[in-house]
Amino acid sequence: MVHCPEPTELRRCALAVAVLHDLDVLPAIDGIVLTGTPTIEVTWAECRRALGGVEPETDDGRHRLARWLLLRRWLAERPLGDLAERARPYGTPVESPLHSGLDWVRRRVLGDALDLGFGFVGLDPRDPDKVLPVPQRLLESAGVNVDDWWPTAVVYLERMGRMAAERMERNPNAPLRPMGDCDVVTLLGSMTLRAAMVDSVADGLRTVAAPMRSRGWLDLSRVDPAFSAAAARLTAPEERGFPRPLLVTREEVVMAAEDGDVVGSVLRDELATVIDLRDVMYHRM
Repeated sequence: MVHCPEPTELRRCALAVAVLHDLDVLPAIDGIVLTGTPTIEVTWAECRRALGGVEPETDDGRHRLARWLLLRRWLAERPLGDLAERARPYGTPVESPLHSGLDWVRRRVLGDALDLGFGFVGLDPRDPDKVLPVPQRLLESAGVNVDDWWPTAVVYLERMGRMAAERMERNPNAPLRPMGDCDVVTLLGSMTLRAAMVDSVADGLRTVAAPMRSRGWLDLSRVDPAFSAAAARLTAPEERGFPRPLLVTREEVVMAAEDGDVVGSVLRDELATVIDLRDVMYHRM
């Protein structure tokens, strides 16, 4: 039986979020009100949706509610036309705890590893270059209908995929990097890029490591497969990519089994004896 948080627990969670994230929150009969222009009424039912089944009086619960309320505020401050211009494709691993839900998914890439949905660039005034995924239920609560915006987002994704492919052709040994407002995880959703990645491969299959959203590696003969898991664990959750290597074809993105040797069978006798990490000289603090 699923436990539904009582309003008292939600009220304490909302108060903690207001203090920790400097949100102006007022109590209401059946929820809270975000002050500002415009004012936003958020019911307890919407707060429960924001929590996604997580207990409200936990760090994860407070983080989820804070993210939801901040997105509600940022969306409300922008006209619909401005939001349409900021709409972007956003990819996320299917297994990620930060996945925004099945109703958010607009494209599911074959292979059950990667989903694509809507994100918006420039919502967070503290980080105007960042693309933030917005759950479908949050968009509905905010009265934002995005159904007609997806074709434009797909065109943008494929255009960025073409630019990433051209960069890869110029320097095939360089790691994958973000292009435009599409990070590496999102770019893997581009069929244009995937087709270019496997075009010169005899069996049409390529191994890829993308443990973080900002970087990916195609030449796994220079990177131990265990690197993916280690790099993912050391990366902040919101910047994390795939914890295991990927097998990529023109149509599919498949993550190697956790206890399998899928990548090893492809790369046998090719793995470097010494891991070269010169392309990963940075630390997440």
